[in-house]
Amino acid sequence: MEERGDKESVIMGDEQVDEGKNHEHQNIQTSRSEKGQREEEHVEPEEIGKEKGMGIEETKKESELEAEVQLELRQSAPSFQTGFIRGTDLFGYVGIEAVLDQMRRKTMKAGFEFNIMVVGQSGLGKSTLVNTLFKSKVSRKSCTPDYEEKISKTVKLHTVSHVIEEKGVKMKLTVIDTPGFGDQINNENCWEPIVKYINEQYEKYLREELNINRKRRIPDSRVHCCIYFLPATGHRLRPIDLEFMKRLGKIVSIVPVIAKADTLTVEERQEFKERIRKDLTSNGIHVYPQREYDEDPEERVLNDRIRESIPFAVVGTDKEHQVNGNKVLGRKTKWGIIEVENVAHCEFANLRDLLIRSHLQDLKDVTHNIHYESYRVRRLNESNMNFSELVLSSWPLKNGTDTCETESQL
Repeated sequence: MEERGDKESVIMGDEQVDEGKNHEHQNIQTSRSEKGQREEEHVEPEEIGKEKGMGIEETKKESELEAEVQLELRQSAPSFQTGFIRGTDLFGYVGIEAVLDQMRRKTMKAGFEFNIMVVGQSGLGKSTLVNTLFKSKVSRKSCTPDYEEKISKTVKLHTVSHVIEEKGVKMKLTVIDTPGFGDQINNENCWEPIVKYINEQYEKYLREELNINRKRRIPDSRVHCCIYFLPATGHRLRPIDLEFMKRLGKIVSIVPVIAKADTLTVEERQEFKERIRKDLTSNGIHVYPQREYDEDPEERVLNDRIRESIPFAVVGTDKEHQVNGNKVLGRKTKWGIIEVENVAHCEFANLRDLLIRSHLQDLKDVTHNIHYESYRVRRLNESNMNFSELVLSSWPLKNGTDTCETESQL
């Protein structure tokens, strides 16, 4: 009996010990959980604050957008009741976003036009640069058999058109060349044929727009961009450069470039660019992209970077060379190969991105909404004519422009 009592007491002691251990373990777990809760309580306010901040920002953006839309609706239809429905308020998927695919399909079927003018004196590599931009033989020299370089006595404009197709997208590219510009001893008023040509294209578009039976799609021959080539002198802008950009900057988007920039050192190039920017500012010359046309802060940041790089120091070539086992476009010299698409060597890639990859549509929009609109208002105000008189008007449309249209699937 005593043995059994001893055994029972031992067992009871063990159980008490186990209960004590369990109690200690529970205490440790509860303390840990309390610490965890404290940490969570400490962290949660920060996360909640961030989420609240994000929510407040989104709500602000949505409220601003709603206010803008409501303002536009009130201005367009002041007598109608207007409202703004957010995506979260919809009962289900409507499919409004599918309109982007529809627009893409229509654009790919119809294609689009892009007209680019190159201006500069002979020998600055205008034709080569255009070929390099579109990686094909699109310049006047390239498409003219048995071409001979002759200095023209007057400025004559030549247009060459190509249809370029890439990944199902068709673009009718028109390159307008200006041989004879700046090549004479007396270059007085050498910009007049160029101004006349640009205005003639606006006039053609205006006539088509005001016809009673308009075409479903008006052919667009307006100049969307003018690349102005500056010789790499390393000094300042010449009087002819200033006068040209002053006159044409009001009617077309000008993008100035330093031609054959490989003739300057990196330091000379940077100093030359700074002098050019100072000359443009002091003479009140506005080149593309203009600061007043920036639509939002994001676009302003992108355009500010471009404005800091203008004028672009470029090198053009259509010849390929082997560099580290890869074929690259470049100019071979005694000291090595100048890679055209290498940003460390020149700024051709920046120019290409501006003209084609990032701002092509914006160039067309600025041409239509700013330059053409200014011309249209001026013409209608000074003429004071009705639609029929404008169609029958005898506005001269011929200035000896030679056209050589070729279609190529490139």
